[in-house]
Amino acid sequence: MEIKQRQGVVDKHHPELSISRQCKLLSINRSSLYYQPKSSHFDWDEPLKQEIRLIMLEFPYYGSRKVTAHLHTKGIRVGRRRVTRLLRSMGLQAIQPKKWKGGKRKEHPVHPYRLENLVITGPNQVWSTDITYIPTRYGWVYLVAIMDLYSRMILGWQLSGTLEAEPCIQLLKDTVRQYGPPQILNQDRGSQFTSQNWLDIAESFGILISMASKGRCYDNIHMERGWRSLKQEEVYLKEYHSLGDARMNIARYIQQYNHSRLHQALGYKTPASVYNGGSLWNQSTPGKEVKPDSLLCV
Repeated sequence: MEIKQRQGVVDKHHPELSISRQCKLLSINRSSLYYQPKSSHFDWDEPLKQEIRLIMLEFPYYGSRKVTAHLHTKGIRVGRRRVTRLLRSMGLQAIQPKKWKGGKRKEHPVHPYRLENLVITGPNQVWSTDITYIPTRYGWVYLVAIMDLYSRMILGWQLSGTLEAEPCIQLLKDTVRQYGPPQILNQDRGSQFTSQNWLDIAESFGILISMASKGRCYDNIHMERGWRSLKQEEVYLKEYHSLGDARMNIARYIQQYNHSRLHQALGYKTPASVYNGGSLWNQSTPGKEVKPDSLLCV
């Protein structure tokens, strides 16, 4: 019999039968008449949960160990196991990088570095590509470019708000369509340049891929030097308000870089003039040829 039913059957004010006698006749325990059940809706852990919520709002990177220690500093004595249980019941956990649980990572294809001691003798023998970050007022945008290493001419470039491989692949297609394929394309091991789509496109054009060794920035030194010039002479001097603003100003700079800016390594000629058939002779000292070392990839 339920407690409430028992309490309803016994008449505490019966004129003849005492409560004890009624309980005996009904075969019920007299103590059950005085039992007051706790409300099933009351959560005795709620005050502690509220403290834990406040701690996690202020320190979202705390795990159960630090939450427990923080509660102790407030004079709340509680065990870590209880805190762990409550965190789990509230769906709370520390904001931190997760451990890799997918097994061994799939290795991307690795191609050899093909420019060791290679002397570049003409345009379209070796191209180089890379990606750099460009700041704007509303966040980073990403610039990918393709450079001809003989002339240092920037043959193509693409500025986008994403680091996905597709803009890089489209740039390679457009550049090959305009200038023809190079013999070798030098690049780093970024995910965009090791994606299967990128490698398939390069192979379809008959291009040999050269990959910089891991941790060796000098294997793509000419692109790195080009980025430094771009940033010192253009990017760091301005504040771009949007992707479109950055694209317009960078386009103007690359036009100047290719057709007007003199390069010491090219005998003070412009990249465009060298790419289009100009000889590598020093203009300031007629008859003095540029040292072959300037075109030696190491």
